[in-house]
Amino acid sequence: MSSPTGPVSGLPVRMPRPRQPGRHRRPEPLVAPEGAPALVLAVPGVPSTATRSLAEEVVSIARSELPGLDARIGYLDGDDSEFPTLRAVLARTAEERAVRYEQAVAAGAEGLKEPDGPVAVVVPLLAGPDSALLRRLRQAVMDSRVAAELTDVLGPHPLLAEALHVRLSEAGLARADRARLFTVATAADGIILASVGGEEAVQAAGITGMLLAARLAVPVMAAALDQDGSISSVAEQLRSAGSQQLALAPYLIGPEIDAGLLAAAAEEAGCATAEALGAYPAIGKLALAKYTTALGIAPQQPQGAPVR
Repeated sequence: MSSPTGPVSGLPVRMPRPRQPGRHRRPEPLVAPEGAPALVLAVPGVPSTATRSLAEEVVSIARSELPGLDARIGYLDGDDSEFPTLRAVLARTAEERAVRYEQAVAAGAEGLKEPDGPVAVVVPLLAGPDSALLRRLRQAVMDSRVAAELTDVLGPHPLLAEALHVRLSEAGLARADRARLFTVATAADGIILASVGGEEAVQAAGITGMLLAARLAVPVMAAALDQDGSISSVAEQLRSAGSQQLALAPYLIGPEIDAGLLAAAAEEAGCATAEALGAYPAIGKLALAKYTTALGIAPQQPQGAPVR
């Protein structure tokens, strides 16, 4: 039983907490600006249902981080039916923007400006640089004749070191949590970061490798999957330095490399291998960070100090 002034029993009444003013106030959630360019995730490699599932999950993560985001997927080696090419996706995006403008004009919208600026921001689904793939991506954007901006690749970044750590721990090749002092019987005492894209890619992977080495307290060296003997050479260097139980950690998202090449390299080097980065949540966040930075609506580095 209660009275107009509160419970008769004298129990305290929970009142809504007023919103705190000033710098302690929780920031308003970021949403995509109206009419913002589309984020087009550019997927390399041979398209497949597995590749599409991975790309869709990455796009889903980006959308969850930025409500209202227009995110699409274009395949570098698509077929324009089941797997639309990047060029076709860009052309369709431009056509749809033009149609929306014409419909708004026909509806008598006031103060309407003709859309300008990029139609899309193209984000390569690549952890590290690959000059051959990036050259093809630039050509596809040019061939589309659409005003689109092509961003840098996703790495190097601390979040990729975190993702590599997780993939190694999932394979039983590293401790899941460096703060806990338990051991893993199969934990590696030397890590080979496998990249594609030649020497430039190896150098970029090496930056993330230093961050991974700090997390695991074991030596980490980068090597190129697309250079004969690179993986086995690095394996020999690690063994000469005292590492006995090696692990191969793909500095790859997945679609950009044939899985058979990765397995062959691991067998040649005589070491276990972790899974590729795949649709780890950091991949979607980093793709979104490239997009928002291109538009100038958010900092580039999500939840992590910038790599220097």
